[in-house]
Parts: sequence; structure tokens; C-alpha cells
Amino acid sequence: MTKPHDKPDDTRRAFLVGAAIAAAGAGLASEARAQDHRQDHTHMAPPAAAQPMGPLEGHGAFFNDDDAATMAAFTERLWPAGPDKPGATEAGVLNYIDLALAGAYADQQDFYRRGLAQLDAYCKAAHGKAFADLDAARQDDVIGALEHGRATGFVWPSAQVFFNTVRTHTMEGLFADPVYGGNRDFAGWRQVNFPGAQPVFTEADMRSREAFTRAPIVGLQSRADNTKRG
Repeated sequence: MTKPHDKPDDTRRAFLVGAAIAAAGAGLASEARAQDHRQDHTHMAPPAAAQPMGPLEGHGAFFNDDDAATMAAFTERLWPAGPDKPGATEAGVLNYIDLALAGAYADQQDFYRRGLAQLDAYCKAAHGKAFADLDAARQDDVIGALEHGRATGFVWPSAQVFFNTVRTHTMEGLFADPVYGGNRDFAGWRQVNFPGAQPVFTEADMRSREAFTRAPIVGLQSRADNTKRG
């Protein structure tokens, strides 16, 4: 699992991209069925360029500073930044998970509290430091131990269940509509060429295997704003 840390981990990226493409295809088909016949969307302005998000920005609804630091480091190792490719941090994944745990995923708050406590206890026992204080190579080793059930000291949630849940929520934060707090500046969608909540897809668009380039990427908020103005 460990690879040179000056470039993204291709294995983990491939897993998330594959799942995202499947989700994007389902979303595109749903949008096509629900099209509202508004043909003229060529004048939509692309989103303003966003400033890079700091490692601990975007929390406070649920996570405290220590847990936010752990989650920011964990999600960044699952989806590391690469040349011209924002990682989980810049894409706002921490903000997405933080907001979700204060809202729709409130029933998982104790799951995260216990999982993060067990994670740091394991890291301190095995490596003498909390997860956020380890270097990237050690963090990858720990994530691998979680993924394969080798990390000790986990009772509930188990190491593998905790890993799978964080990975799933990281994927959601990367590829869900930005209205939910992640996918900042469409960072996830841009990396898989998903066009977002377009008002209309033509039959040619649906058949094409090429990246959709007819209009700027738009999210649900853009569509809501345009509907109000219309």
C-alpha cells in the first residue's frame, strides 16, 4: 500500500474514481429524465476561483480541533493532492463530514468519537504519536492496518468498519454536490469530468463517451439561483 509520497496513491484514487464515475453516470441519467426543457444555459458563469482551504478550515459543527486534525490528515492520505489535482483537504472533505455529523449523520457521532479515540490510542501504542503527528508513510501504514484489520485495540467500531466508513464519507465529500459542504469549487467533479446538475442533456450527450464540455460545471445551488431569477 505504501508508495512514494511525492505523488498521489494511485490505488486509492482508482478506487474512489471508479465509484465516483458510477455515481456520476447514475446522476446524469436522473437529470436527463427530470430535464426541465430549459435549453439556454450557455451563459452560466463558471464558479469564482476559490482560495486553497487550510488543513483545519471547515469544522466546528461537530469536530473539535484535535479530531479535525486527525480527520484532515486521514482523508488527505485517502485522496492526496497531486500536481494540479486538489486533495481531500482543498476539496473541503473535512467540512462535508463535519456538517454531516452535525446533521444527517448525527446518529454516527458516537461512532466517530470512539473510532478516533481508538485510532489515536493505536497510533500512540504502535508509533508513539497521535495519527495527525505521524509522517505520511506512517499514516499510510496505519491506514493499511485499519483496512486489513491488523490494527489492535479496536472494539467498536472495528478497525475495518471505521476505515470503510471514513473512506465512504471521504468519497461523498469529494463527489457529492457542493451544496452539502464538500467538493469545493467542483474539485472532485473536475477530476472525473462530471458536468454536475446541468438543466438538460441531449441524446447526443447521453450517447457520447467524451467528457462533457458544452457548458460550465454547475451545482444544485446554481440551478436554484437561476430558477429564482427566472
